[in-house]
Amino acid sequence: MSTGTTTPATGPASPAADTTSPGRGAAAGLAPDRSQPVPPGDEWLALDPTAQDLLFRAARTANTFTDEPVTDEQIAAIHDLVRYGPTAYNGQPLRVLLLRSAAARARLLPHLSSANRAKTAAAPLVAVLAADVDFHERLPELFPHRPQARDWLAGDRAQRAAQARLNAALQIGYLIVGVRAAGLAAGPMAGFDPAGVAGEFFPDGRHEVLVVMNLGRPGPDAWQDRLPRLTSGEVIRTL
Repeated sequence: MSTGTTTPATGPASPAADTTSPGRGAAAGLAPDRSQPVPPGDEWLALDPTAQDLLFRAARTANTFTDEPVTDEQIAAIHDLVRYGPTAYNGQPLRVLLLRSAAARARLLPHLSSANRAKTAAAPLVAVLAADVDFHERLPELFPHRPQARDWLAGDRAQRAAQARLNAALQIGYLIVGVRAAGLAAGPMAGFDPAGVAGEFFPDGRHEVLVVMNLGRPGPDAWQDRLPRLTSGEVIRTL
């Protein structure tokens, strides 16, 4: 499966909403954050306000989950949506390893920071998200109008790795939004030993692990109050 910036995984990462009834729809018991007024300019957005809330305003990074399983069919549906997100050369370097079994989790947990182990052991599904440094091998198929792109990258592993990391990070962002579109919550984590996880699960040496992410329906006390966000005036400049 080819499918961002992630929140630091050493502790809870965001928001407050009603978690007493993690059902479906505006996703699992989430309500839009109306503690601050909805920014002006909604008329310029093509996406329905309910979808805006589901994907962004009401979405949270979850630290606890219910025991409802996340199925292979749900994951396939998410990927079928987010695979259309753009990447350079259409290279799609993200690779996703799903850890379902207790034995697989046991291999992962020693490589996580202590704050991340319990919630990862209890999550319905854990995804290890890695960049395939040899993504260029598929470029004649994925970028057929310029098949020589494979040869451009073949002799420069450092450049390929940089491209793989950047574009896989983009795909992780798309993946998180896709998880939310399915009414689920994602808990991306950076608190782990990347080399240790790569050695455990990708011994071929061609993958760099970027993120470990828990997936599922949010459980009780899944998050803290939403943290401040920068305004457009603080972020955007025009020359």
